[in-house]
Amino acid sequence: MRKNIFFISSLFMFIACFLFMVTLGHSASIKDQMAARIPAINALKDQGVVGENNKGFLEYRSAGSPQQPLIDAENSDRSAVYAAIGQSQGASPVLVGERRAKMIAENGQAGHWFQKPDGSWYKK
Repeated sequence: MRKNIFFISSLFMFIACFLFMVTLGHSASIKDQMAARIPAINALKDQGVVGENNKGFLEYRSAGSPQQPLIDAENSDRSAVYAAIGQSQGASPVLVGERRAKMIAENGQAGHWFQKPDGSWYKK
């Protein structure tokens, strides 16, 4: 009986460690992917094509949607990051995104577009 308990607890610890390592690896890959997209996203922001909305996501400011896969990938990764942060802090991903949007706007570059909490847009 003691051998079974030891085996089961060892197996549980192995699975928990494995899942933790997979999560760390996935987080690192998201971080790397997001970092690699920064130059292209900043170019779109410089052109006024996209802005930062009040939910912490990129949003098109013009009629066209150039580089849609890039914007979709960035917003998807942001969503995953907000969910992970929310889970670790006991907050909703929406609240995390809104807080991040405020930080992005405060630290954003001049000439880029940002959305106020009321939904109106301004150019910094």
